[in-house]
Amino acid sequence: MSEQYSLREAERYCRKIATSHYENFLVASILLPSRLHQHFYNIYAYCRIADDLADETGSPERAMQLLDWWEDQLVACYHGDATHPVFVALRRTNDAFCIPMEPYQDLLRAFRRDQVQRRYATYDELLGYCRYSANPVGRLVLHLFGFSDEHRRCLSDATCTALQLTNFWQDVVRDYENGRIYLPECDMRQFGVTEETIRTRTFTPQFGALLRFECQRTEELFAYGAALTSVVPRRLAVDVEMFTRGGREVLRRIAAQGYDVLSRRPTVPRRRQLSLLLGAAARVLLRAG
Repeated sequence: MSEQYSLREAERYCRKIATSHYENFLVASILLPSRLHQHFYNIYAYCRIADDLADETGSPERAMQLLDWWEDQLVACYHGDATHPVFVALRRTNDAFCIPMEPYQDLLRAFRRDQVQRRYATYDELLGYCRYSANPVGRLVLHLFGFSDEHRRCLSDATCTALQLTNFWQDVVRDYENGRIYLPECDMRQFGVTEETIRTRTFTPQFGALLRFECQRTEELFAYGAALTSVVPRRLAVDVEMFTRGGREVLRRIAAQGYDVLSRRPTVPRRRQLSLLLGAAARVLLRAG
């Protein structure tokens, strides 16, 4: 792509991508200060396109090629040679908030890993994947608020990893249909769960015990990361509180159906999502007051 876009055109392009996708990540932007909205859209557009390049090409080989191209565009952006509209817009964001290239590259590392790795041997190996697939998003948002210290990053990482793991436990069947199992193989062996159990969607007491174990570890991460709300501005604290409450609500619903995610995917109804959002806002505002 050789055509040069103006900053205004590039930002309009990113805003269109962001506002055309209904996702919790985007809904949260409504709570951010208006001065950050466009920067949030720019980061979102980068993540959205990278995710699409990884998942919607139908071929791991083609996905790898496109992810390499996307990283080439990223490097060009940091060298002042951006041509793709996302990177024309993103350059202003990176300059304004001194965002390093690392979190963007980490996301690409996770997307590449998805092309070649379908199973995870240990819990630590799975956490290593989350380090690249989930945590960079939280770190990018922290940069928008001027934070890059280790303490806040650790708290953010815990929350982002917990959200990613919650999604894995919620979507065991969907992930298997896409050829992936995120339940650590050593944990499956420990609890006597085989891949056949997932393939046939046969819920067993052993599977229930395994998922309960994984959900408890995820809840511990949420509990640790919750302290982030006390060390960030109020607007961001509401976002963190909302995501934490939403993730914990999914864990609660998994538990309420006896950890059987094989026969029914646990979901949070829209009305309940709104309730969680209002509750998150109220909790932060009352504490601040």
